[in-house]
Amino acid sequence: MTRTVIESATRTVIIGFDEPFCVIGERINPTGRKKLAAELEAGDFSTVERDAVEQVLCGATVLDVNSGAVFTNKMAEDPRYADNNFVEPPLMKALIERVQAVVDVPLCIDSSVPDALEAGLKAAFGRPLLNSVTGEEDRLELVLPLVKKYNVPVVAISNDDTGISPDPDVRFAVAKKIVERAADFGIPAHDIVVDPLVMPIGAMATAGHQVFTLVRRLREELGVNTTCGASNISFGLPNRHGINAAFLPMAIGAGMTSAIMNPVRAQEMEAIRAANLLMNHDANGGEWIRLARVLEAMKEGATFAEASQAATQATSGRRGGRRSRG
Repeated sequence: MTRTVIESATRTVIIGFDEPFCVIGERINPTGRKKLAAELEAGDFSTVERDAVEQVLCGATVLDVNSGAVFTNKMAEDPRYADNNFVEPPLMKALIERVQAVVDVPLCIDSSVPDALEAGLKAAFGRPLLNSVTGEEDRLELVLPLVKKYNVPVVAISNDDTGISPDPDVRFAVAKKIVERAADFGIPAHDIVVDPLVMPIGAMATAGHQVFTLVRRLREELGVNTTCGASNISFGLPNRHGINAAFLPMAIGAGMTSAIMNPVRAQEMEAIRAANLLMNHDANGGEWIRLARVLEAMKEGATFAEASQAATQATSGRRGGRRSRG
């Protein structure tokens, strides 16, 4: 079975067909978050640190770290700040160092700037996931050598020089091309995690069906693990969390093995925990029982993060007690 191994200094996470669904926390991303971008421009990483801790408490086993910030004020003072190639490498290094100081989960290094990817690879402990490579020729030639050099797995996004195709067969062909080109560099298929690209269901009625079909093909024909930006499916629609919570178990049933998503939403995490249980990826139902306690605590007024932290501490205490008696 395909196993994609991601590591921090102290933890190993395996993305695989017979593993629990891997939740990759998406919140450390200044794109579209003006307040966070302004904080980063001022050298303030407090929100990043809080988001890192909260996402792990709520169930993320990997954290995506995206350095795509726009420093508007500095740009006005120094034209170099208009260039992401100037901004992102030092910012990525700083982000990685701050996140690793407060949590010990593996990281997903996320940037469109190759130098920022390498800066993150140099700063990250263990074996991070690189996000991302596409089927575009220049991107393949820039990113795949980094993947080989640092011996890390990579997210492969199914678009190429022609853009994002609405035809799922074309997106599959792009994924196959990336896997084949990676093999030319000596990168095995188990280190490729394909993002087949989730289209908004509000704009394309067949978007869900397309993804489920693509995931099955990617698993059966290419033998690769898969991921996606889960919230894309509900973009532009009301009650987005309800749609996301339905989409995720269906994607898991089709064979998807991870998603880049917001783990702070209890509704989506409940759906994932239920899917893990139903797929026999939750030994003795332990995680489902733990989540049930968390949801009960939330009825008393605790936030999802607070209730999750209390449940973790209680579980750790019981385990410690058993060891001391032995």
